[in-house]
Amino acid sequence: MKMSDTMPKAGLYLVLMTALFMLFASSARADADCKPSGGLHYICGPQNAEDILQIGHSRWLVTSGMDGSQQKSGAPGHLYLVDSRNKTWEEFFPGSHPVYRWNRRMYPHCPGPINPKNFSAHGIDLQKQSAGHYRLYITSHGEREAIEAFDIDAGGDKPAIAWTGCVPVPKTMWPNSVVILSDGGFLTTKFSDPTKPGDFDKIMRGKITGSVYEWHPGGKLTKIPGTALSGPNGIALSPNERYMYVDVSGTHKVVRYDRTTRPITGKSVDIPIRPDNIRWGADGMLYTVGDNYVPYSQCAALPCGVGWSIIRIDPRTMSAKRVVSAGEDTAIPAPSVAIPVGNEFWISSFAADRIGYMPRPAASGK
Repeated sequence: MKMSDTMPKAGLYLVLMTALFMLFASSARADADCKPSGGLHYICGPQNAEDILQIGHSRWLVTSGMDGSQQKSGAPGHLYLVDSRNKTWEEFFPGSHPVYRWNRRMYPHCPGPINPKNFSAHGIDLQKQSAGHYRLYITSHGEREAIEAFDIDAGGDKPAIAWTGCVPVPKTMWPNSVVILSDGGFLTTKFSDPTKPGDFDKIMRGKITGSVYEWHPGGKLTKIPGTALSGPNGIALSPNERYMYVDVSGTHKVVRYDRTTRPITGKSVDIPIRPDNIRWGADGMLYTVGDNYVPYSQCAALPCGVGWSIIRIDPRTMSAKRVVSAGEDTAIPAPSVAIPVGNEFWISSFAADRIGYMPRPAASGK
């Protein structure tokens, strides 16, 4: 592959990283049919929906949409709104008339509104502010590396969204996932350094590439000592904010950190996948998804054609159980998120043209 000598290092990194997954994306071509496969039904159209969350207890889901310039789709970044009841979707942001309400007091160091033509919505998190109103944070790439902030008004017949600010992160940081703190701050995972294309190979080998970072309104983004990890990916927070749970892609673990200890202490569990995002279920369990793990000696470059699994983790005992297994016959062969919504699992990928859903097995809880 011939790369332009003028390509920015960050862009080159993303090209190199996602090139390893091109075979995954080929099974979910835009011109492919939308018939069920591998136990999943599909809503076709949303591009590269890396992360999904349910808006409160409503039928509405919000998903990210990564910039597809690294893949054949070439899709720009988006946020999507999905009706889980009627199995329909629409563009949520930017849409035809994007709304901007910059909260300069909350985000004084944001250089300006998000560029709707050059951003990449990656990991997302929602926080309820009041009845029908939510704060949304996304990790975003493209014109800038930043945590972008939005407000969602879900009080009407259909949710509405407005951009409200951003927190820039260093150019040497590729933020993957984010979780919102009670004061409006956040924790975010640095998956790798986008100026170092070799970091992805380090992750495959289980080498350290990143850490967890913390930000509070009025403060600076700071690295949390003791959280150096190999490809730290998804992140979740206990309701009392004492514990954070981090998916570690490089060493196929989930680590629970006690944020009240100094230095911070962690307890981990090995899981049989390379985990991506991690999400709470209504049953109080955590759910993560990813490709079934294969050692580097047997698979130095994805894909390995081994299928994927959804893993349930008990946050108290840090025990893990496989609740869903899937082969390479699904049109979402490289899932990045699986969330329980009612009696269904909703599943999507950073490299697909669709979102999948399937019945939740009885053994996966309620």
